[in-house]
Amino acid sequence: MTTSRAQRPSPDARRDDATIAGLEQEKAQLQHAVGAHATVDQAIGILVATHRIPPTAGFEVLREVSQRTNVELHTIAEAPIGWALGQPLPEPVVQELDSAP
Repeated sequence: MTTSRAQRPSPDARRDDATIAGLEQEKAQLQHAVGAHATVDQAIGILVATHRIPPTAGFEVLREVSQRTNVELHTIAEAPIGWALGQPLPEPVVQELDSAP
């Protein structure tokens, strides 16, 4: 008489699955970070070119607006990019630009 048993994953297979899941999560986080960084860099470039301010001042404008509005930096950085594409610039960004060196 032969009995069949359902194969159970070995402890190593479960560990491998957990490792793969962890690596996939880390990959997604890194992809998000790279995209957010690119958005911030593009926004700084727009601010530098259009308002003739140094890159550090462009970053400070974005950072100040982010802190004052409690909105993530990469989300604030989307405003100057939208402006370059024809959308109005939000008032907090305008105010910070007016006070930038």
